[in-house]
Amino acid sequence: MNRVVVAYAFIYKQDENKILMVNNKGGGWSLPGGAVEQGETLEQAVIREVKEETSLTIEAAEVIAVNEAFFKEKGHHALFITFKAKVIEGDISIVDRDEISEIKWVDIQRANELMPYHPYGVDSLLKASSPYTFQG
Repeated sequence: MNRVVVAYAFIYKQDENKILMVNNKGGGWSLPGGAVEQGETLEQAVIREVKEETSLTIEAAEVIAVNEAFFKEKGHHALFITFKAKVIEGDISIVDRDEISEIKWVDIQRANELMPYHPYGVDSLLKASSPYTFQG
C-alpha cells in the first residue's frame, strides 16, 4: 500500500460556535485540506491546501488529531493530521469548482454528523493540543 499523508485545518469561529467545512466533489464533506506534496512540510501543506480550496490565508497552530485509515480499493494507507488554524485574511470563495462544490460554516452538531471518524466529537478537538515542530 502507498502511504498518503493528508493535512487538514480545523478552523473554528468561536463567536458563532461553527467550524469551516468543504464539500469535496465525489468525497463528501471534510475540513479544508489535502495531500502533502513531496518536499513540503505538514504546515506548508495545510496552508497551501486551505488557500487552494477556500482562498483563505490561515495560520496553522498545534496538531489536534491524528487519524489513520486503509483504503484497500485505492491501495492507500492514509495518515490524516489535523491542525487547529485561524484565518489571517481573505474571503471565502471556491477556487476550484472541479474539486469543491460548497464551503460553509457548520454548527458543532452537524460537524459531528459529517465527521464520525472523531469518536469523541468535535468538542474533543476544541480541547485537544499537541505541539507541532518542524525540525529542519
